[in-house]
Amino acid sequence: MHRDQILTRLRERIVAFAASRTERDVAEDLAQEVLIVLEEKYADVDAIEELVPLAMQIMRFKMIALRRKLVRRGETGSVSVDDVQLPDPASDLAGEVEKRELLERIATAMSHMGDRCRELFRLKLLGRSYSDIQRELGAASINTIYTWDARCRKELLERVGGSWRNKR
Repeated sequence: MHRDQILTRLRERIVAFAASRTERDVAEDLAQEVLIVLEEKYADVDAIEELVPLAMQIMRFKMIALRRKLVRRGETGSVSVDDVQLPDPASDLAGEVEKRELLERIATAMSHMGDRCRELFRLKLLGRSYSDIQRELGAASINTIYTWDARCRKELLERVGGSWRNKR
């Protein structure tokens, strides 16, 4: 039997092996890659006893490499966008009303708080770190800022009349 005939029969076995573990079109592509490797790197191997195990080993390596690539790209656990049902943000009118009312209560409570607390919250909302706030407010210690922060948050919570935890 000539090498071409052996490779033709071997291709069928390679595709069947790969198709048992992946999709058919992927198996066809992998089998083609295996045959290319056999032609380019193992052109001197003619015996069927050597070609079959060699081809199967190359196929295993190709399948492992494909699996790694899919995992690395995040394609294994991905879900189609069409399959995901996202809630319509406009349909949660009750949640929007609750948020708006809470923001109004917070704004009212903030207006009745002292200057130091309002300034502390302003700096935190600007993204300043506690050490930056310490410098800007002229506090002697960063622990002073932590204490002011805790007291201001407690006062705000009492004025708003609720809890920071989400009730849902």
